[in-house]
Amino acid sequence: MTRFYLLTAFLFVMVIAACNSHKDPHAEHNTEMVKDIYTCSMHPQVLKDMPGNCPICGMTLVKKQTGSIKSDDIELESLLRPTNEFVVSKIPVTTIQKREEQIEIEALGNIAYDTREVGSISSRVSGRIEKLYVRFRYQKISKGQHILDIYSPELMTAQQNLLFLLKNDAGNTTFIQAAKEKLLLLGMSTQQILQVIHSGKPSLAIAVYSNYSGHIHEAANGVSMNKEPGTMKDISLITEELSLKEGMYLQKGQSIFTVYNPDRAWAILNIYAENQGLIKTGNPVRIVPETAPEKDFKAKIDFVEPFYNKESKTLSVRVYFNNSTLKIPIGSQIRATIYGNTKDAFWLPKDAVVSLGLDKVVFEKTGKGFKAHKISTGITHQNHIQVLNGIAEKDSIAANAQYLMDSESFIKIKN
Repeated sequence: MTRFYLLTAFLFVMVIAACNSHKDPHAEHNTEMVKDIYTCSMHPQVLKDMPGNCPICGMTLVKKQTGSIKSDDIELESLLRPTNEFVVSKIPVTTIQKREEQIEIEALGNIAYDTREVGSISSRVSGRIEKLYVRFRYQKISKGQHILDIYSPELMTAQQNLLFLLKNDAGNTTFIQAAKEKLLLLGMSTQQILQVIHSGKPSLAIAVYSNYSGHIHEAANGVSMNKEPGTMKDISLITEELSLKEGMYLQKGQSIFTVYNPDRAWAILNIYAENQGLIKTGNPVRIVPETAPEKDFKAKIDFVEPFYNKESKTLSVRVYFNNSTLKIPIGSQIRATIYGNTKDAFWLPKDAVVSLGLDKVVFEKTGKGFKAHKISTGITHQNHIQVLNGIAEKDSIAANAQYLMDSESFIKIKN
Protein backbone atom coordinates (compact mmCIF):
# COMPACT_ATOMS: atom_id res chain seq x y z
CA MET A 1 0.00 0.00 0.00
CA THR A 2 2.81 2.33 0.86
CA ARG A 3 4.40 1.64 -2.56
CA PHE A 4 1.06 2.52 -4.25
CA TYR A 5 0.89 5.96 -2.55
CA LEU A 6 4.46 6.74 -3.44
CA LEU A 7 3.83 5.88 -7.10
CA THR A 8 0.70 8.08 -7.20
CA ALA A 9 2.54 11.09 -5.71
CA PHE A 10 5.37 10.69 -8.22
CA LEU A 11 2.93 10.70 -11.17
CA PHE A 12 1.21 13.88 -9.86
CA VAL A 13 4.53 15.73 -9.61
CA MET A 14 5.42 14.70 -13.17
CA VAL A 15 2.09 16.02 -14.53
CA ILE A 16 2.58 19.43 -12.79
CA ALA A 17 6.13 19.72 -14.18
CA ALA A 18 4.92 18.90 -17.69
CA CYS A 19 2.27 21.64 -17.52
CA ASN A 20 4.79 24.22 -16.34
CA SER A 21 7.18 23.30 -19.14
CA HIS A 22 4.64 24.57 -21.75
CA LYS A 23 4.14 28.01 -20.07
CA ASP A 24 5.16 31.03 -22.26
CA PRO A 25 8.45 32.36 -20.82
CA HIS A 26 7.65 35.86 -22.14
CA ALA A 27 4.11 35.98 -20.69
CA GLU A 28 5.17 38.01 -17.70
CA HIS A 29 6.94 40.55 -19.94
CA ASN A 30 3.90 40.96 -22.21
CA THR A 31 1.44 41.49 -19.36
CA GLU A 32 0.94 45.05 -18.27
CA MET A 33 0.85 45.34 -14.46
CA VAL A 34 -1.10 48.48 -13.69
CA LYS A 35 -1.79 49.66 -10.18
CA ASP A 36 -3.88 52.72 -9.16
CA ILE A 37 -2.06 55.19 -6.95
CA TYR A 38 -3.52 58.46 -5.66
CA THR A 39 -1.45 61.56 -4.96
CA CYS A 40 -1.80 65.28 -4.24
CA SER A 41 -1.15 67.70 -7.07
CA MET A 42 0.39 70.17 -4.62
CA HIS A 43 2.32 67.62 -2.55
CA PRO A 44 3.53 64.81 -4.84
CA GLN A 45 5.25 63.08 -1.94
CA VAL A 46 1.81 62.02 -0.66
CA LEU A 47 0.96 58.57 -2.11
CA LYS A 48 -2.21 56.57 -1.25
CA ASP A 49 -3.67 53.35 -2.68
CA MET A 50 -7.25 54.65 -2.40
CA PRO A 51 -9.14 57.95 -2.98
CA GLY A 52 -9.19 60.56 -0.24
CA ASN A 53 -7.93 63.96 0.80
CA CYS A 54 -4.38 65.21 1.21
CA PRO A 55 -3.36 65.07 4.90
CA ILE A 56 -1.28 68.26 4.40
CA CYS A 57 -3.52 70.68 2.48
CA GLY A 58 -6.84 68.82 2.37
CA MET A 59 -7.11 68.78 -1.44
CA THR A 60 -8.74 65.81 -3.17
CA LEU A 61 -6.19 63.21 -4.26
CA VAL A 62 -5.88 62.50 -7.96
CA LYS A 63 -5.11 59.15 -9.56
CA LYS A 64 -1.87 58.45 -11.37
CA GLN A 65 -0.83 55.26 -13.10
CA THR A 66 2.23 53.24 -12.20
CA GLY A 67 3.55 49.84 -12.96
CA SER A 68 5.42 48.18 -15.73
CA ILE A 69 5.03 49.56 -19.27
CA LYS A 70 5.04 47.35 -22.29
CA SER A 71 8.00 48.02 -24.61
CA ASP A 72 9.22 46.65 -27.87
CA ASP A 73 11.76 43.93 -27.85
CA ILE A 74 15.32 45.28 -28.04
CA GLU A 75 18.27 42.98 -28.36
CA LEU A 76 20.42 42.75 -25.25
CA GLU A 77 23.51 43.27 -27.39
CA SER A 78 22.25 46.72 -28.46
CA LEU A 79 21.56 47.78 -24.89
CA LEU A 80 25.02 46.74 -23.76
CA ARG A 81 26.88 48.66 -26.51
CA PRO A 82 28.62 51.87 -25.32
CA THR A 83 26.86 55.20 -26.02
CA ASN A 84 29.75 56.44 -28.11
CA GLU A 85 29.02 53.69 -30.67
CA PHE A 86 25.27 53.13 -30.56
CA VAL A 87 22.32 55.12 -29.14
CA VAL A 88 18.88 53.62 -28.60
CA SER A 89 16.24 56.24 -29.45
CA LYS A 90 13.01 56.89 -31.35
CA ILE A 91 13.55 60.54 -32.31
CA PRO A 92 12.34 61.71 -35.77
CA VAL A 93 14.55 61.03 -38.79
CA THR A 94 15.21 62.80 -42.07
CA THR A 95 17.06 62.18 -45.34
CA ILE A 96 19.28 64.28 -47.56
CA GLN A 97 17.40 66.29 -50.17
CA LYS A 98 18.74 67.22 -53.61
CA ARG A 99 17.67 70.68 -54.77
CA GLU A 100 18.90 73.99 -56.10
CA GLU A 101 19.63 76.79 -53.66
CA GLN A 102 20.16 80.46 -54.56
CA ILE A 103 22.97 81.31 -52.20
CA GLU A 104 22.86 84.72 -50.53
CA ILE A 105 26.03 85.78 -48.75
CA GLU A 106 26.04 88.67 -46.31
CA ALA A 107 29.21 90.77 -46.23
CA LEU A 108 30.51 93.96 -44.66
CA GLY A 109 32.90 96.47 -46.11
CA ASN A 110 33.64 100.12 -46.80
CA ILE A 111 33.81 102.66 -49.61
CA ALA A 112 37.26 103.57 -50.94
CA TYR A 113 38.72 105.65 -53.74
CA ASP A 114 39.18 103.97 -57.09
CA THR A 115 42.97 103.98 -57.41
CA ARG A 116 42.69 103.55 -61.18
CA GLU A 117 41.62 107.20 -61.28
CA VAL A 118 44.52 108.53 -59.19
CA GLY A 119 46.53 111.45 -60.59
CA SER A 120 49.97 112.61 -59.50
CA ILE A 121 51.25 116.18 -59.65
CA SER A 122 55.04 116.22 -59.83
CA SER A 123 57.71 118.88 -60.14
CA ARG A 124 59.44 118.87 -63.54
CA VAL A 125 62.22 121.16 -62.34
CA SER A 126 64.08 121.88 -59.15
CA GLY A 127 63.07 125.10 -57.50
CA ARG A 128 61.47 127.06 -54.66
CA ILE A 129 57.73 127.37 -53.94
CA GLU A 130 56.87 131.05 -54.29
CA LYS A 131 53.11 130.80 -53.75
CA LEU A 132 50.88 127.91 -52.64
CA TYR A 133 47.16 127.99 -53.47
CA VAL A 134 46.05 124.77 -51.71
CA ARG A 135 46.14 124.71 -47.93
CA PHE A 136 44.76 121.50 -46.44
CA ARG A 137 44.44 117.81 -47.12
CA TYR A 138 41.36 116.56 -48.98
CA GLN A 139 40.78 119.98 -50.50
CA LYS A 140 38.64 119.73 -53.63
CA ILE A 141 40.39 120.93 -56.79
CA SER A 142 39.41 120.97 -60.47
CA LYS A 143 41.31 120.22 -63.64
CA GLY A 144 43.23 123.32 -64.78
CA GLN A 145 43.18 124.90 -61.33
CA HIS A 146 46.21 127.02 -60.33
CA ILE A 147 47.84 125.24 -57.38
CA LEU A 148 51.29 126.83 -56.91
CA ASP A 149 53.98 129.12 -58.35
CA ILE A 150 57.57 127.92 -58.56
CA TYR A 151 60.85 129.72 -59.11
CA SER A 152 63.43 127.61 -60.90
CA PRO A 153 66.92 128.69 -62.05
CA GLU A 154 66.73 126.07 -64.78
CA LEU A 155 63.48 127.54 -66.13
CA MET A 156 64.93 131.04 -65.90
CA THR A 157 67.96 130.04 -67.99
CA ALA A 158 65.81 128.30 -70.61
CA GLN A 159 63.61 131.41 -70.99
CA GLN A 160 66.63 133.66 -71.37
CA ASN A 161 68.05 131.35 -74.09
CA LEU A 162 64.80 131.62 -76.07
CA LEU A 163 64.70 135.41 -75.77
CA PHE A 164 68.38 135.66 -76.80
CA LEU A 165 67.75 133.62 -79.95
CA LEU A 166 64.68 135.68 -80.85
CA LYS A 167 66.63 138.92 -80.42
CA ASN A 168 69.95 137.99 -82.04
CA ASP A 169 69.18 135.13 -84.46
CA ALA A 170 65.50 135.40 -85.33
CA GLY A 171 65.96 133.52 -88.60
CA ASN A 172 67.32 130.38 -86.91
CA THR A 173 63.95 128.66 -86.62
CA THR A 174 65.51 125.31 -85.74
CA PHE A 175 67.19 126.59 -82.59
CA ILE A 176 64.17 128.71 -81.64
CA GLN A 177 61.83 125.71 -81.96
CA ALA A 178 64.22 123.57 -79.86
CA ALA A 179 64.25 126.26 -77.15
CA LYS A 180 60.45 126.32 -77.08
CA GLU A 181 60.23 122.51 -76.84
CA LYS A 182 62.66 122.54 -73.93
CA LEU A 183 60.42 124.96 -72.05
CA LEU A 184 57.42 122.72 -72.75
CA LEU A 185 59.32 119.72 -71.35
CA LEU A 186 60.18 121.72 -68.23
CA GLY A 187 56.50 122.28 -67.51
CA MET A 188 55.62 125.56 -69.13
CA SER A 189 52.46 125.75 -71.21
CA THR A 190 52.24 127.14 -74.73
CA GLN A 191 50.32 130.15 -73.41
CA GLN A 192 53.07 130.88 -70.87
CA ILE A 193 55.76 130.72 -73.55
CA LEU A 194 53.82 133.17 -75.72
CA GLN A 195 53.52 135.56 -72.78
CA VAL A 196 57.31 135.45 -72.27
CA ILE A 197 57.90 136.12 -75.99
CA HIS A 198 55.35 138.97 -76.01
CA SER A 199 56.76 140.65 -72.87
CA GLY A 200 60.38 140.09 -73.86
CA LYS A 201 61.23 139.31 -70.25
CA PRO A 202 61.60 135.92 -68.44
CA SER A 203 58.98 135.08 -65.86
CA LEU A 204 60.44 134.74 -62.36
CA ALA A 205 57.69 132.42 -61.07
CA ILE A 206 56.01 129.85 -63.24
CA ALA A 207 52.44 128.81 -62.43
CA VAL A 208 51.75 125.07 -61.98
CA TYR A 209 48.25 123.83 -62.84
CA SER A 210 46.46 120.60 -61.96
CA ASN A 211 45.73 118.10 -64.70
CA TYR A 212 43.14 116.30 -62.54
CA SER A 213 39.94 116.90 -60.59
CA GLY A 214 39.36 115.45 -57.16
CA HIS A 215 40.53 115.52 -53.56
CA ILE A 216 44.14 116.54 -53.03
CA HIS A 217 46.43 114.45 -50.85
CA GLU A 218 49.93 115.28 -49.83
CA ALA A 219 52.44 112.90 -51.35
CA ALA A 220 55.60 114.49 -49.97
CA ASN A 221 55.33 112.81 -46.54
CA GLY A 222 53.76 109.54 -47.72
CA VAL A 223 50.23 110.31 -46.52
CA SER A 224 48.13 108.47 -49.10
CA MET A 225 44.68 106.96 -49.17
CA ASN A 226 46.09 104.19 -51.28
CA LYS A 227 47.50 102.54 -48.16
CA GLU A 228 44.48 102.82 -45.91
CA PRO A 229 41.51 103.73 -48.09
CA GLY A 230 38.65 105.29 -46.21
CA THR A 231 39.77 104.53 -42.66
CA MET A 232 38.82 106.67 -39.68
CA LYS A 233 42.49 107.53 -39.19
CA ASP A 234 42.57 109.24 -42.59
CA ILE A 235 39.26 111.04 -42.14
CA SER A 236 40.47 112.56 -38.87
CA LEU A 237 43.11 114.46 -40.89
CA ILE A 238 40.57 116.14 -43.16
CA THR A 239 41.23 119.68 -41.87
CA GLU A 240 44.91 119.24 -41.06
CA GLU A 241 47.20 121.74 -42.74
CA LEU A 242 49.59 120.58 -45.43
CA SER A 243 53.19 120.22 -44.35
CA LEU A 244 54.25 121.71 -47.70
CA LYS A 245 54.84 125.44 -47.21
CA GLU A 246 55.83 128.45 -49.28
CA GLY A 247 59.58 128.88 -49.50
CA MET A 248 60.30 125.17 -49.48
CA TYR A 249 62.42 123.66 -52.24
CA LEU A 250 61.32 120.91 -54.58
CA GLN A 251 63.51 118.42 -56.35
CA LYS A 252 63.17 117.60 -60.02
CA GLY A 253 60.75 114.68 -60.43
CA GLN A 254 59.46 114.95 -56.85
CA SER A 255 55.79 114.01 -56.40
CA ILE A 256 54.05 116.97 -54.78
CA PHE A 257 50.38 115.99 -54.61
CA THR A 258 48.21 112.95 -55.28
CA VAL A 259 44.69 113.63 -56.53
CA TYR A 260 41.86 111.14 -55.91
CA ASN A 261 38.61 111.37 -57.82
CA PRO A 262 35.62 110.90 -55.41
CA ASP A 263 33.27 110.34 -58.35
CA ARG A 264 34.92 106.98 -59.06
CA ALA A 265 34.88 104.67 -56.06
CA TRP A 266 35.20 101.04 -54.95
CA ALA A 267 33.07 99.07 -52.55
CA ILE A 268 35.54 96.73 -50.83
CA LEU A 269 33.78 93.71 -49.27
CA ASN A 270 35.29 91.21 -46.83
CA ILE A 271 34.48 87.54 -47.52
CA TYR A 272 35.14 84.77 -44.99
CA ALA A 273 36.91 81.59 -46.09
CA GLU A 274 33.79 79.41 -45.83
CA ASN A 275 32.13 81.41 -48.62
CA GLN A 276 35.16 81.83 -50.84
CA GLY A 277 34.15 79.07 -53.27
CA LEU A 278 30.82 80.78 -53.95
CA ILE A 279 32.25 84.14 -54.97
CA LYS A 280 33.06 84.68 -58.61
CA THR A 281 33.70 87.73 -60.78
CA GLY A 282 30.37 88.88 -62.18
CA ASN A 283 28.21 87.77 -59.22
CA PRO A 284 25.38 90.31 -58.66
CA VAL A 285 25.49 92.24 -55.40
CA ARG A 286 23.24 94.70 -53.58
CA ILE A 287 25.02 97.35 -51.51
CA VAL A 288 23.45 99.37 -48.69
CA PRO A 289 25.50 102.28 -47.23
CA GLU A 290 25.00 102.55 -43.48
CA THR A 291 25.23 106.35 -43.66
CA ALA A 292 22.47 106.53 -46.29
CA PRO A 293 20.39 103.32 -46.55
CA GLU A 294 18.09 104.96 -49.09
CA LYS A 295 21.02 105.13 -51.54
CA ASP A 296 21.28 101.36 -51.95
CA PHE A 297 22.26 100.18 -55.40
CA LYS A 298 22.91 97.03 -57.40
CA ALA A 299 26.19 96.19 -59.12
CA LYS A 300 28.44 93.21 -59.78
CA ILE A 301 31.74 91.92 -58.44
CA ASP A 302 34.53 93.21 -60.66
CA PHE A 303 37.63 91.79 -58.98
CA VAL A 304 38.50 89.12 -56.40
CA GLU A 305 41.79 89.76 -54.65
CA PRO A 306 44.03 86.65 -54.77
CA PHE A 307 45.19 86.82 -51.13
CA TYR A 308 43.84 87.00 -47.57
CA ASN A 309 43.98 90.14 -45.45
CA LYS A 310 46.64 89.74 -42.80
CA GLU A 311 44.63 91.30 -39.98
CA SER A 312 41.08 90.07 -40.59
CA LYS A 313 41.86 86.73 -42.30
CA THR A 314 39.26 87.48 -44.95
CA LEU A 315 39.23 87.67 -48.72
CA SER A 316 38.46 91.05 -50.29
CA VAL A 317 36.43 91.66 -53.42
CA ARG A 318 35.95 94.94 -55.25
CA VAL A 319 32.83 96.47 -56.76
CA TYR A 320 33.46 99.43 -59.07
CA PHE A 321 30.70 102.02 -59.27
CA ASN A 322 30.01 105.61 -60.35
CA ASN A 323 29.75 107.81 -57.27
CA SER A 324 29.08 111.07 -59.12
CA THR A 325 25.33 110.94 -58.40
CA LEU A 326 25.22 108.84 -55.22
CA LYS A 327 27.82 111.01 -53.43
CA ILE A 328 28.51 108.35 -50.79
CA PRO A 329 31.31 109.61 -48.51
CA ILE A 330 34.62 107.82 -48.88
CA GLY A 331 35.22 105.62 -45.84
CA SER A 332 31.52 104.86 -45.25
CA GLN A 333 30.67 101.44 -43.85
CA ILE A 334 28.41 99.30 -46.03
CA ARG A 335 26.41 96.08 -45.89
CA ALA A 336 26.11 93.90 -48.96
CA THR A 337 24.19 90.85 -50.13
CA ILE A 338 26.07 88.80 -52.72
CA TYR A 339 24.02 86.41 -54.81
CA GLY A 340 26.31 83.44 -55.28
CA ASN A 341 26.23 80.62 -57.77
CA THR A 342 23.11 78.42 -57.71
CA LYS A 343 24.02 75.09 -56.10
CA ASP A 344 22.38 71.83 -57.20
CA ALA A 345 23.48 69.72 -54.24
CA PHE A 346 22.42 67.48 -51.36
CA TRP A 347 21.28 69.25 -48.19
CA LEU A 348 20.61 68.27 -44.57
CA PRO A 349 19.13 70.34 -41.74
CA LYS A 350 21.92 72.02 -39.82
CA ASP A 351 20.70 70.46 -36.55
CA ALA A 352 21.28 66.97 -37.97
CA VAL A 353 25.04 67.49 -38.16
CA VAL A 354 27.43 67.56 -35.20
CA SER A 355 30.82 69.25 -35.55
CA LEU A 356 33.79 67.55 -33.88
CA GLY A 357 36.30 70.14 -35.01
CA LEU A 358 37.77 68.82 -38.24
CA ASP A 359 35.13 66.08 -38.57
CA LYS A 360 31.38 66.33 -39.16
CA VAL A 361 29.12 63.56 -37.84
CA VAL A 362 25.50 62.46 -38.32
CA PHE A 363 23.58 59.70 -36.54
CA GLU A 364 22.39 57.08 -39.02
CA LYS A 365 19.34 54.93 -38.20
CA THR A 366 20.38 51.30 -37.71
CA GLY A 367 17.86 48.80 -36.38
CA LYS A 368 16.41 50.06 -33.09
CA GLY A 369 18.93 52.86 -32.64
CA PHE A 370 21.45 55.23 -34.20
CA LYS A 371 25.11 54.94 -35.07
CA ALA A 372 27.54 57.87 -35.47
CA HIS A 373 28.70 58.26 -39.07
CA LYS A 374 31.32 60.63 -40.50
CA ILE A 375 30.38 62.79 -43.53
CA SER A 376 32.02 65.46 -45.68
CA THR A 377 30.23 68.80 -45.79
CA GLY A 378 30.37 71.91 -47.91
CA ILE A 379 28.78 75.28 -47.28
CA THR A 380 26.19 76.27 -44.70
CA HIS A 381 23.21 78.21 -46.04
CA GLN A 382 20.48 79.47 -43.72
CA ASN A 383 19.33 76.36 -41.74
CA HIS A 384 20.82 73.75 -44.08
CA ILE A 385 24.28 72.32 -44.66
CA GLN A 386 25.61 70.85 -47.89
CA VAL A 387 26.57 67.17 -47.85
CA LEU A 388 29.38 66.19 -50.23
CA ASN A 389 29.68 62.49 -49.42
CA GLY A 390 29.36 59.94 -46.63
CA ILE A 391 25.63 59.08 -46.81
CA ALA A 392 23.12 58.15 -49.51
CA GLU A 393 19.62 59.41 -50.25
CA LYS A 394 18.05 56.25 -48.80
CA ASP A 395 19.81 56.59 -45.41
CA SER A 396 17.71 57.74 -42.46
CA ILE A 397 19.43 60.38 -40.34
CA ALA A 398 18.45 61.73 -36.91
CA ALA A 399 16.77 65.09 -37.48
CA ASN A 400 18.37 66.58 -34.35
CA ALA A 401 21.72 65.04 -33.51
CA GLN A 402 22.07 67.05 -30.30
CA TYR A 403 19.54 64.78 -28.57
CA LEU A 404 21.87 61.82 -29.11
CA MET A 405 25.02 63.45 -27.81
CA ASP A 406 26.60 62.32 -24.58
CA SER A 407 28.56 65.26 -23.26
CA GLU A 408 30.80 62.99 -21.18
CA SER A 409 31.73 60.54 -23.94
CA PHE A 410 33.78 60.69 -27.09
CA ILE A 411 31.92 59.83 -30.28
CA LYS A 412 33.54 56.83 -31.91
CA ILE A 413 33.24 57.08 -35.67
CA LYS A 414 33.32 54.09 -37.98
CA ASN A 415 33.75 54.95 -41.65
